[in-house]
Amino acid sequence: MKRAQIIATLAGLLPAVACAADFRSVAEPAAVLYDAPSAKSSKLFIVSRGYPLEVVVQVEGWVKVRDATGALSWVESKSLDNTRHVLLKTAATVRQKPAADAPAAFEGQRDLLLELVEGASAGWVHVRHRDGTAGYVRAADVWGG
Repeated sequence: MKRAQIIATLAGLLPAVACAADFRSVAEPAAVLYDAPSAKSSKLFIVSRGYPLEVVVQVEGWVKVRDATGALSWVESKSLDNTRHVLLKTAATVRQKPAADAPAAFEGQRDLLLELVEGASAGWVHVRHRDGTAGYVRAADVWGG
């Protein structure tokens, strides 16, 4: 295979890789985000239970993560679990069915934390409010899914 063919093949794979983000949520009541993979490094932020973080890389008990603002930091891997949550990026109507004309289940404000019931399908994400009310919101309106 020629070099140009290899580069073209690899470039074709990049969009698929970029779409497959790995998200985890904070498992503990609160987790500290650090500027380096060490408890002796500078503490940057504290995030609460359920907050979704995008996994960038994992290194010996530490995970480099990206938060909803795009900031990169480190968190101890024991602070995360596989339970998934999403944040509303803007105020949005959560619908009873995955359709724009479906009746509203509830109205959500920006930064509302919702449990992810099922990932994106046809542009909609199935979510559950902490009060138990479930519904569908446009995938474009959430971060962490």
